Amino acid sequence: MNNLPARTGWDWLKQGIGLFRKQPAALTTVLFANILFSIALSALPVIGPVLAVVLIPSFSMAFMQACLMIENGVRVTPAVLLTGFRQPALLALCKVGLIYFGVSVVLMIVTQLAGVPDLVERMAKSTDPKNPPAFSGSDMAALLGTFLLNVAAMVTLFFAAPLTYWKQMSAGKATFYSFFGVVRSARVFLLLLAAWFGIFFGVLLVTVQIFGNANVGRVVIMWLILLFVLLLQCAMYSGYRTIFGTPLEKDVQPA
Repeated sequence: MNNLPARTGWDWLKQGIGLFRKQPAALTTVLFANILFSIALSALPVIGPVLAVVLIPSFSMAFMQACLMIENGVRVTPAVLLTGFRQPALLALCKVGLIYFGVSVVLMIVTQLAGVPDLVERMAKSTDPKNPPAFSGSDMAALLGTFLLNVAAMVTLFFAAPLTYWKQMSAGKATFYSFFGVVRSARVFLLLLAAWFGIFFGVLLVTVQIFGNANVGRVVIMWLILLFVLLLQCAMYSGYRTIFGTPLEKDVQPA
């Protein structure tokens, strides 16, 4: 884990865009399949939402493996969706998923204590445009703070799954290296997220200006959200490769 210049974050974003442009249909298919599987799991009573969180590392490995295949010039097939669901990878990734679940519970408690659900409900209610609800500075600080905390947790845990899968680390060790790998390169990730969000926000503003409140505009915005999620996933693969090295053939389990 070497010290990296901040502009590396911009390089990762460009490399992620380059990966996406090589096989956009395949990566989009992987994203939609993961979303559908997650929704189906979440619909199961009681255990469903828990499983959806515990299996996040298994789902995320489909993206990481697909990016590796694209980088190596291999065509991505639907079989990549099973990457994180084969043994012995599944059990190891589920252990990482339990850490995800523990972190998500803590974040949920913090969010509740900060009063964010009530704030979001107030913002979502239909109101008179001439008399919008008033929000204090502390309300906005709570909303922004919990959002940043969730993003930080997501980013710092992101590499735990590929470290478990590609380097056969234990869940605890993979989480440790993922966390400190991100923290030691914090300025790089800050620039990556800032550039990603800045471009995303700019494109959204242009889209709103063009389509206004038309239904087609809402469809375009949904597609843009999915597109930028994919671009961030690809950029994070570039980050993994820079910090931990490109997976060697002997490290890659069959997909």
